[in-house]
Amino acid sequence: METQTRVEPSIPAHLTEILRCEVGSTLHGTGIPGGEDRDEMGIALESYESLMGLYQGEPKTFVYRTQPEGVPSGPGDLDLTIHPLRKFVKLALKGNPSILLVLFVPESFCVLRTEDGEALQSLGPAFCSQQAASQYLGYLTAQKERLLGLRGGRGPRTLRREPTEQDYDTKYAMHAVRLGYQGIEFLQDRWINEPMAEDKRATCFDIRQGNWKLSAVVQLIEELEDGIKIAAGKAPEQPEVERILSWMRAAYRQHWA
Repeated sequence: METQTRVEPSIPAHLTEILRCEVGSTLHGTGIPGGEDRDEMGIALESYESLMGLYQGEPKTFVYRTQPEGVPSGPGDLDLTIHPLRKFVKLALKGNPSILLVLFVPESFCVLRTEDGEALQSLGPAFCSQQAASQYLGYLTAQKERLLGLRGGRGPRTLRREPTEQDYDTKYAMHAVRLGYQGIEFLQDRWINEPMAEDKRATCFDIRQGNWKLSAVVQLIEELEDGIKIAAGKAPEQPEVERILSWMRAAYRQHWA
């Protein structure tokens, strides 16, 4: 079998990566062997010069795709997103589920992990809060509505037809259920296990394979919504903001030194 050569994009010079992880279906354990693209997310420290100019503004995310914009990624294609650390922390403190996931990726799924990257991941539980619960619930409800065709949206998963019991976007449904499972886990345990636990992984994969009727998937999603509301009561009201920001400031000072 021919091995595909990994293509490395040219990262902007003012960004120094401290962590880059796989974040797609392969990480969760729900991917189809040989049939997945490579979704990766990185976090980088910005140079002193890039932050002290006149027009630096908000930190900008670097995005690279093997395929041109508008062309779906195929097996082996790379979809890479690199967030400046300041932006990553801001989104993670708000409880963004896609962002938080990076904090719990095991080393075996890390393309790059420096001491700073390892230190950032060790702070993962400190980001848990009831605000994160609100974010998980909002994302899950929105995904359910898109799955049912009740809400529009952008992106390759948007439905272009009326869903039926047997004909619906099973991959999108699988990711909605996965999000619900992980939201409950994060709020209860302040941790997300990756790959997913075998029973939850099996359920998600079964949904992706089209073995569930749409009504059964929606019922499960609604049970997960209730689970998130219950688990929210076990989460702290606020994340450990000062602890996180103290580490971030120190990381930037050391990098600039």
